[in-house]
Amino acid sequence: MKRTVDPAEVGFDPARLNRIDQRFGRYVDSGLLAGWQIVVTRRGEIAHASAYGDRDREAGLPVEPDTLWRIYSMTKPVTSVAAMALWEEGAFQLTDEVSRWIPAFADVRVYDRGSARQPFTVPASEPVRVWHLLTHTAGLTYGFMHTSVVDALYRAAGHEWGAPPGTDLAQACDQWARLPLLYEPGTRWGYSVATDVLGRLVEVVSGRRLDEFVSERILAPLGMTDTRWWVDEADADRLAALYVPDPSTGRAVRDDRAGAAARRPPALLSGGGGLISTAADYHRFTQMLLNGGEGDGARILGSRTVRLMTTNQLPGGRDLASLATGGFAETTLDGVGFGLGFGVVENPVPGRTHGSRGEFFWGGAASTAFWVDPAEELTAMLFTQLLPSGTHPVRPQLRQLVYSALID
Repeated sequence: MKRTVDPAEVGFDPARLNRIDQRFGRYVDSGLLAGWQIVVTRRGEIAHASAYGDRDREAGLPVEPDTLWRIYSMTKPVTSVAAMALWEEGAFQLTDEVSRWIPAFADVRVYDRGSARQPFTVPASEPVRVWHLLTHTAGLTYGFMHTSVVDALYRAAGHEWGAPPGTDLAQACDQWARLPLLYEPGTRWGYSVATDVLGRLVEVVSGRRLDEFVSERILAPLGMTDTRWWVDEADADRLAALYVPDPSTGRAVRDDRAGAAARRPPALLSGGGGLISTAADYHRFTQMLLNGGEGDGARILGSRTVRLMTTNQLPGGRDLASLATGGFAETTLDGVGFGLGFGVVENPVPGRTHGSRGEFFWGGAASTAFWVDPAEELTAMLFTQLLPSGTHPVRPQLRQLVYSALID
């Protein structure tokens, strides 16, 4: 990607924007990251686009404009948009019970007490509803959390960083439904497989596979031709390798075992973390959101639907700090709410950070991130390749650097 406007014309100080490259360049020069790509836009124009380091350090392949990045949980907003496209057609209500389409979610139970070997559960007093999936308030969890008995039950069932081999999305949803919920639906917030279940709901309601529906309704209309669920041999050298921090030095060390999954068709189409994309493609997606649901002449969602999705939906209008169950999340918690598929900034002050009320965002497990700030007409994206996210403060630092460069 290339800059399309003089930064000063859209309110940026060019010298201050250059601090982004200086700061992030140090991560590569010190070996903490292998490479990265950053894009900042304002008023629909690209004010800053830069890349540094290697997509594959061992092969000596640099980050290039068309590098394919594993975006992991940045898939969640895409799946949420797919679901809301069906909602706009009247296919379901947000208050509908999920068991209407996925019968295994009828008569779910909630963990009450006991150990992973002998858990005691009680019937849920509230059914899991569609809006619970979109907001991560369904009571589901992730096995990799390691913070509760329910997490341990997920791991015992083979659901930690993925599903048991050969398990497809329908089977996984049935397995998750048989495990106890972490809390009563609609009462707390917990990062979870909820968006994967939402992806299955999209399949059942639409009568299409998730990949087919997403391609037909989002990727193709927006011209996101490089976004896919796996990478074939023809594009293999464009794929950024994955890295993890060395426990003793912190330097990025290649992890081919985690990276291998992207090289073959998945048994489970993960609406919560399965997509691979490019900066140019995800830029099209963020611009569609900034433009109220329209991108390059294609209307994906109505403007009021985007507004609904990016409004805090948590019970009582509370923030994540007061409702989160603990464990990992791709966000800070103070002053942050959650909409229908996005984290939403309610107040940047409690988090001691730059930002605007109404800004929405999310990130991915390999330290990628994006945000859309309607008040400033601004978007920013970070692509990199280090597991897990949160290893280095790249997200808050990018935020500091971008907003500090605004001078209008």
